[in-house]
Amino acid sequence: MRIRPATLLVALAALVWLAASACGGSSPSPPTPLPPVPNPPPGVQIGTLVGAGDIAMCGTGGSMGTAALLDTIDGTVFTAGDNAYFQGSAAQYSQCYDPTWGRHRDRTRPAPGNHEYETAGASGYFDYFGASAGPRGRGYYSFVVGEWLVVSLNSNVLAADGSAQLQWLREEVTSFHGRCVAAIWHHPTFSSGINGNSPVMRDAWRALRELGADVIIAGHDHLYERFARQDESGRATSEGLRQFTVGTGGAELTNPVRVAGNSEVRFSTFGVLKLTLRPDSYSWQFVAVPPATFTDTGSDSCR
Repeated sequence: MRIRPATLLVALAALVWLAASACGGSSPSPPTPLPPVPNPPPGVQIGTLVGAGDIAMCGTGGSMGTAALLDTIDGTVFTAGDNAYFQGSAAQYSQCYDPTWGRHRDRTRPAPGNHEYETAGASGYFDYFGASAGPRGRGYYSFVVGEWLVVSLNSNVLAADGSAQLQWLREEVTSFHGRCVAAIWHHPTFSSGINGNSPVMRDAWRALRELGADVIIAGHDHLYERFARQDESGRATSEGLRQFTVGTGGAELTNPVRVAGNSEVRFSTFGVLKLTLRPDSYSWQFVAVPPATFTDTGSDSCR
């Protein structure tokens, strides 16, 4: 048992007083207890966010490999949509997703992709994830990792100025008292992949930039890509957001077909993105499924 220094001092003072009394000398006043030593302030909260999009396709082994990576990484798991191919049905979640990434369901915070909506109302998705997917039918919600706010948005429903989703986003980020914010959705605003740039979340990107957010995670193109900070129009700026495209969760991979502006890294291999989130900064690591050895690491400060 560790003895506090203040407790030790009180005990020594008491022994001196008792010794003086036993020797017949004048009895000094009993020692005044020292004030308790306050507990140290709580440590810095560091969170881990790890995951990918475009995940489970029955009959292929990609999602088995990425799920095995998740077995070795603690933290909150995200999905960036197209979680169960090809229609996101209840059967495909049960037969394709659940045997692999399903063992991490209790710590997973998902986002829906376009394939989820090939089942009416994305009912397979909402049935499988339940409350972890936010209010049923809406497809957007928020959660906290470490001291970061993470907003999981739905790029399959309206997110333009004046929409309910964008109004919710502004209110959610404005009310957050921390410094750092990340967003996850399926369709990448910028991409070097075969699907190219997707403008559907450009207003959301602008809102996030204006509100001081930092990171965007997307899927849809089945590759890994990292961008420099940029604004919603593709202009490089230190006041912009950094996008990671992580469509590498297990579905059949595709290769880059162009080099989009401000693209810094592009690679096609199965793997997951691990973000270490500190109160004022973050670091990233792409972890590939062996035997692939590709990795991408770096760090940046929050705005």
